[in-house]
Amino acid sequence: MPYKSFEEYCINVTDDVKERYQEIINDLGEDSSREGLAKTPERAAKAMQFLTQGYHQDANEILRSAMFKESYNEMVIVKDIELYSLCEHHILPFFGKAHIAYIPNGQIVGLSKIPRIVDVFARRLQVQERLTEQILDCINDTLNPQGVAVVIEASHMCMMMRGVQKQNSVTTTSGFRGSFKNIETRSEFLRLISEKLS
Repeated sequence: MPYKSFEEYCINVTDDVKERYQEIINDLGEDSSREGLAKTPERAAKAMQFLTQGYHQDANEILRSAMFKESYNEMVIVKDIELYSLCEHHILPFFGKAHIAYIPNGQIVGLSKIPRIVDVFARRLQVQERLTEQILDCINDTLNPQGVAVVIEASHMCMMMRGVQKQNSVTTTSGFRGSFKNIETRSEFLRLISEKLS
């Protein structure tokens, strides 16, 4: 399914998940029928559908929809792409930035499609390591570039709000394919994503 804004919700899924949220709220010792919580189960059901919409989207098709023949063969970088996802271990958010580069091999892709495929994979129950690999493999397999690089920096609420409760920790994951296995190319990419534009 091509990328589109998620504005519609499946009535059956909403009703089913809503009932389960009501049960959870009650099991935790609250009253799901009180004024402040009466509409919370439905809101939560819709929020979860929005936050997991990536299961119903095809990242490869998003890229294929905007590929163009072009002779440019230098590094293309889209950095500081905001991402928000849900940790599959606790269903708590993790959020941060993705930095993505590729070196074209006869074809380029519309720049807006790169953040969109980040959203497709982030809008699932995830771990940061898999998210990094899925973005990397999607670009590599669909665009067939000379090389691809992905770095993700994220803060995880499962570490900040519970467990070790370390509020300032940041997790960094990276992946490289093709020409980015070359240390000089990789170093150039890492230098460029760390620099601020003047």
